[in-house]
Amino acid sequence: MNIKKFDSRFEILSIAKIVQENEMTKTFVFESSIGGKPGQFLMMWIPGFDEKPMSIAFDDGKELWVTICAVGPFSQKMHELKVGDKVGVRGPLGTHYKFKAGEHLALVAGGYGAAPMYFVAHEAVKAKCKVEFLIGARNKDLLLYGQKILGLGVDLHISTDDGSAGFKGYITQVLDKVMDEKKINQVFTCGPEVMMKVVGQVAEKHGVEAYMSMEKYMKCGIGVCGQCAIDDKGDLCCKKGPVMKWSYLKKLPEMGQYHRDAQGRKHYFFKPLAK
Repeated sequence: MNIKKFDSRFEILSIAKIVQENEMTKTFVFESSIGGKPGQFLMMWIPGFDEKPMSIAFDDGKELWVTICAVGPFSQKMHELKVGDKVGVRGPLGTHYKFKAGEHLALVAGGYGAAPMYFVAHEAVKAKCKVEFLIGARNKDLLLYGQKILGLGVDLHISTDDGSAGFKGYITQVLDKVMDEKKINQVFTCGPEVMMKVVGQVAEKHGVEAYMSMEKYMKCGIGVCGQCAIDDKGDLCCKKGPVMKWSYLKKLPEMGQYHRDAQGRKHYFFKPLAK
């Protein structure tokens, strides 16, 4: 019998440090590495509770960071854990962002998408890339990783819906302006799907390919369960993604329109128009 070998591993790790990023978000630091690359994810297991996919916020071979916003039962349970508590980690999994040394990149983060985008920026700076880092949030209290990002020496652009920090409006408006003024080689984005759809459209308008990290409901993370199949292609997000290019995603009927829950039911981002 031929058994497929997956390029990932499972470990039980102790939480070494917890950073309170804002009222809703914490970063869990582990003194370990799974060899993750920017854009990849891992499956995190709370013993006796559940396992869920989480973006890798940082992995430098010595420390692993996972930044989690308390928005559901699993993430809320994670927020109850303390330093020294143990969780299971399986990964790294999925595709990652790719760039060439010296490129000029625009990284667009919405909400807690700033954490995995920080990892991209960190590695891009090491490769002598020029980085425009754009963060959007509803208000200043929900902005993430600001000081960490400034510490990388990149150009930081901020927008908030209420104007409490940076530009008042959408981060996609800031992206359009940046791309009018500067020659960008690639656009990478992570955040709400509706935002990422507009990022793809703005990048396409300027003749630049965009790559985005897609969220789908996943159970196994390794292409076995089929839970994260993409309408109408049948491709599995955990294998083809999570990082995929806009020129592929823009053709999908679900892109920026709806997502599916654990039972496969559609949940529309906007209420469909009556026929």
